[in-house]
Amino acid sequence: MPTRGLMRRGARLVRDTGRWRLAATGALLLLALFLAGWDWNRPLGRGTAREIPTADAERGVYDWRAASFAPRVAQDQRILMLVYDDQTLIATRKRSPLDRGLLARALRNIDAMGAKSIGIDILFDQPQDEDGELLSVLRAMRTPVWLGYANLGDNQEQIIFEQQQFLDRFIRAARTEKVRPASIRLETDSDNVARSWPVPTPGQPPLLTLAMQPSPSFRDYRGAIRFRLPVRQADGSEEPVIPSLQIDTLADPAMAPALAAMVRGRHVLIGGDIVDIDQFETPLSGRQARSTMIGLEVHATMLAQLLDGARLAAVPEGWRWLAALLVVGAAGLTSLAELRWFALLPALAVQAGAIAGVPLWLQARGWDTKGLPAVGWVLGWVLAFTAIGVAARAVTSQQRRFAQAALGKYLPRDIAAQILAEPEKLALHGEKRQIFTLFTDLEGFTKLSHAIAPEMVAQLLNRYLDMLSDVVLAHGGTIDKFVGDAVVAFWGAPIARPDDGRNAALAAQAMWQAGEAFRRDLPPGVPLIGRTRVGLHHGEAIVGNFGGEGRIQYTALGDSMNTASRLEAANKALETNVLASREAMLLSGLDWWRPMGRVRLRGRSTPVDLFEPAPEFPAEERAVLARILAAFDGEDAAAQDAARERLKAMVNRHPDDAAMANLLYRYEYIGEGGSYGLG
Repeated sequence: MPTRGLMRRGARLVRDTGRWRLAATGALLLLALFLAGWDWNRPLGRGTAREIPTADAERGVYDWRAASFAPRVAQDQRILMLVYDDQTLIATRKRSPLDRGLLARALRNIDAMGAKSIGIDILFDQPQDEDGELLSVLRAMRTPVWLGYANLGDNQEQIIFEQQQFLDRFIRAARTEKVRPASIRLETDSDNVARSWPVPTPGQPPLLTLAMQPSPSFRDYRGAIRFRLPVRQADGSEEPVIPSLQIDTLADPAMAPALAAMVRGRHVLIGGDIVDIDQFETPLSGRQARSTMIGLEVHATMLAQLLDGARLAAVPEGWRWLAALLVVGAAGLTSLAELRWFALLPALAVQAGAIAGVPLWLQARGWDTKGLPAVGWVLGWVLAFTAIGVAARAVTSQQRRFAQAALGKYLPRDIAAQILAEPEKLALHGEKRQIFTLFTDLEGFTKLSHAIAPEMVAQLLNRYLDMLSDVVLAHGGTIDKFVGDAVVAFWGAPIARPDDGRNAALAAQAMWQAGEAFRRDLPPGVPLIGRTRVGLHHGEAIVGNFGGEGRIQYTALGDSMNTASRLEAANKALETNVLASREAMLLSGLDWWRPMGRVRLRGRSTPVDLFEPAPEFPAEERAVLARILAAFDGEDAAAQDAARERLKAMVNRHPDDAAMANLLYRYEYIGEGGSYGLG
């Protein structure tokens, strides 16, 4: 739909929607914009943990996106994890606290192997017999060592006040130029999935990752953790991205020299890999053999990201809201356009591709899409499309009802409804049709209009036209126009029906009867009004919309209309009420017609056979009258004289029938060609 058409439709929608529906639609559009633009990581208000309702769905979509585009890498040779695993606990017969004597021996060997730095993801928060040995080793370390630190402020579930006090004393005792504390705090979302770098808390030492490898560009980084997947080997196997060894192996003096190459120049992380302890879900949980990742490996993953300089760029907030506006706007315009299916399907495909594809494209290009409301885009689009669609349908329905009511003033309701459903049936150009055309006229109304007040003229005329219009519509006709007190109607367009002829004939008689009822029910003081005269003809006409650019009218043009008009006018001279041509009579299917002779209508050279509906005239008399008039068609003068005498006898039997008397008069003064000329 062209832009101008959309603007007009939008303006009409705003104008016709109504105040309350417009307010509701506006509220839904604002909600759609909010869903499509809000960063689902952010709480809904300061000091509250309430999240946007779509947060869980957004997390699931983000995890799938992050896992699908996670880089596959060979084993990282810059980092080594030394772990206490369940086998270590069995061998040392200690579970909590972890064996510090084993740690002391391992640290002594690592220091001699030339490690780049050592990070210990263990809290020394309660005493152990080997504390003295460990402290002695720590004070002698030449390699930078970072001791894990936490406090009550950010780790209340794992440390109590007494533990906090012991931890602080231990770190003070161990602290040297090479041994310092570092925060081992990790953040998870409400579903216990680690996705982001933690936000530092006041008074905390530096994050373990930043302590082991300082980086100004990552000092304020709070974006997504870049998780990685291992490269698949030719045999289908996968090596862990971060290599790990049991701490026992480096604590053993016999084994340590053989492993020196794995330690030299590397960042060494020491911690636990124990079942059900310090386990985190990550976006890769569904893509790995293990559903969780130990906290030590999360630290190692963050350290690798820092070493790679992979600071993921977040989508700017302005871009996010602009995208939300585009999504909501596209949905609204698509709904407003009311496209046909062959145009709607491509439009939906393009928009669906953009909504689904842009987050994937950004993720593949290395952007941080964690806060991108992908699900919000879908919901915002659906909500905006629905809101505009419902409002537009409500207005369209209201307009349709108005249009049907308006069309119902000129067309039968069933035809009006059919045209509204299938507008192509209402030809926007002229087309030839065989139609039944009806003209009426109220005798003496023009003269009457000069004798009474204008207000009374308008009141009477409106009531009269309403009565005749109701008759036309009740009989399935189309009202063409009103010309003063005259009604022009036709049957057979815009939709033709098999019973159009019968309905047109019945309507012609009923309109005369309605006129008689109108005459009998005039207000006091109004002079008598003459008869309603009706003319009916069937023939070819050009039907369609005619007019200029500013105004058109659905009407019929052609000889059929002229003939019907002259038939109506002939009633005055022939003292009849309703006259129909032979064509209309034959196609009506009714048997109440009586022939009224052959005349040449005013302005016409070809005679027309006339028929009048006469349901109260005896059927046998109608048959006799038809035979009498047929005799005038022959050349036998004697037969014509006999027919004339029989016609006189019939007129004498119906002395009050002015139309019959007029018929006799015409056949007494019949002209050449067996027809009587009017005018």
